[in-house]
Amino acid sequence: MPNEGSNNKKMSIIVTKGTLDWAYPPFILATTAAAMDVDVTMFFTFYGLQLLKKDLSHLQITTLGNPGMEMPMMGMHMTMPNIVSAIPGVDAAASAMMRSLIKKKGVASIPELRDMAVESDIKMIGCQMTLDLFEWDAKGMIPEMEIGGAALYMEGALDADINLYI
Repeated sequence: MPNEGSNNKKMSIIVTKGTLDWAYPPFILATTAAAMDVDVTMFFTFYGLQLLKKDLSHLQITTLGNPGMEMPMMGMHMTMPNIVSAIPGVDAAASAMMRSLIKKKGVASIPELRDMAVESDIKMIGCQMTLDLFEWDAKGMIPEMEIGGAALYMEGALDADINLYI
């Protein structure tokens, strides 16, 4: 039954990536859609389930296989060649630089975006199979996470106007 006053639009997002840079697209799209009165369901599976852990301080970016990565440094844009990722500590340094840039530019953090998603009543489903596979305890996840599998996701996705895989 549609929500009173709702535009009746629905969107589902499958979230499969759990890195700092890949966390932004699903949360930004989900919270923007929710602000536009779209009913949103996010299904977090495999590495995307990282984004529902209570503690997000472990999120990093990787320079490996990311040829589009450019960071503003010393007045220019520095690209990161793949070979750089072989140097110990490079990903941690790149992640620290990214966090600093996010803060400096006033971009919302992933914890802030996730809190916005919770406040916007976005349904967040954590994949039961992934929890079992990686032997993660649901106690380490946010309490707003609903545990379910592909069938639960599909119930909503089959009625969605927009389905995204990120």
